Amino acid sequence: MIKLGLIGFPLSHSFSKNYYLTKFETENITDVNYDLYAIEDIHMFPSLFLNDEKFKGFNVTIPYKQSVIGFLDELSIEAKEIGAVNCITVQREDKEIHLKGYNTDAFGFEKSLTPLLKKDHKRALILGNGGAAKAVLYTCNKLGIPYSIVSRTAFSGDLTYKDLNKEIIDNHTIIVNCSPVGTSPTVDQCPEIPYDYITNKHLLYDLIYNPQETLFLKKGKSKSATIKNGYEMLLLQADKNWEIWKENF
Repeated sequence: MIKLGLIGFPLSHSFSKNYYLTKFETENITDVNYDLYAIEDIHMFPSLFLNDEKFKGFNVTIPYKQSVIGFLDELSIEAKEIGAVNCITVQREDKEIHLKGYNTDAFGFEKSLTPLLKKDHKRALILGNGGAAKAVLYTCNKLGIPYSIVSRTAFSGDLTYKDLNKEIIDNHTIIVNCSPVGTSPTVDQCPEIPYDYITNKHLLYDLIYNPQETLFLKKGKSKSATIKNGYEMLLLQADKNWEIWKENF
């Protein structure tokens, strides 16, 4: 039995386990299992695979997408540039173990964003600059989309939320929420941007997928903006993980 799993803490709510186990059942894959490994300290990570040759890969989630890099032997091009990993392969040859990290969040974001892009979508406003934003910034750079980062404090971004005005909103027709604001159960919250200046030329993308339509997206929808949640991105990165792991089986 091949083992795959997700590391992070806490892991009380995870899309990944249900997704992969359902996939395995649907596709009659009987020799692979996927489970959750809630580790309180990233230094517990090697204990999972060092003495268990069944492990072939991991997903990584909060808060370890950056700190796990210190345990890896190699990074893919995008993972190295982004500085965050959400997918790992475990390769074994004789007694040597080789861990390689990937970032499939960027793949998922790019593939779900590009079909929505129109001629009006020339600059992006990125809300938040934590780990979730890293793949978004990488994708914007790759697609040649200039961006400004909005943070709560001036020293951690280009702009603060208080700086936002009509001119800035007019000039940034792609707005991506990379913050956790609005995630269930706090569905009555949204990033504090001047929604009155949103128009039908805007594209609002929320990395959040629970709830399906956040208050951020509802406010954009009320202004006839194009809206998109993070669910397709999640599916795309999950399928990409599976492709990467399968090559290593």
